[in-house]
Amino acid sequence: MVQTVKKVGEGRYRETFGRYFEDFEVGDVYEHRPGRTVTQTENIWFTLLTMNTHPMHFDEEYAKASEFGQCIICSPFTVGLMVGMSVTDVSQKAVANLGWGEIKMTHPLYAGDTLLAESKVLGKRESNSRPGAGIVTVETLGFNQDEKQVCSFTRTMLIAKRGFSVEDKVGY
Repeated sequence: MVQTVKKVGEGRYRETFGRYFEDFEVGDVYEHRPGRTVTQTENIWFTLLTMNTHPMHFDEEYAKASEFGQCIICSPFTVGLMVGMSVTDVSQKAVANLGWGEIKMTHPLYAGDTLLAESKVLGKRESNSRPGAGIVTVETLGFNQDEKQVCSFTRTMLIAKRGFSVEDKVGY
């Protein structure tokens, strides 16, 4: 997480977070911390909020009869947590998310597991249509507490350059 402190007045400072387009280097890996332990209550809430009716996420008796032997965390919840965990490192200065791709669920995540994530910069280029921004693509990997990879995906974002972010415009 890139955190800096900006002086906003005499003896007064404000935290700032995130990377500008210029701060990204292809090949760099950002470890997103802290990790996040997920609970079955959160899993059930997420499935209810998103109207996911698959009983593998909320019916313990049903899940006991499955190959997993227990409820599994809803896949979009896992992806959403990983995206959230990565914000301060890769998209705090984003103008827009341009897309996600190649989402793979490689191992189940269970209630009580701690999710850890990291992102590797795959590419960056100047924007052809926005001179104040560039396009950055990362691959994000999620792991449980036993270092088993549970998920991976790519994400492409339009990232502001220095002097062009919303924060720069409103004085944040």
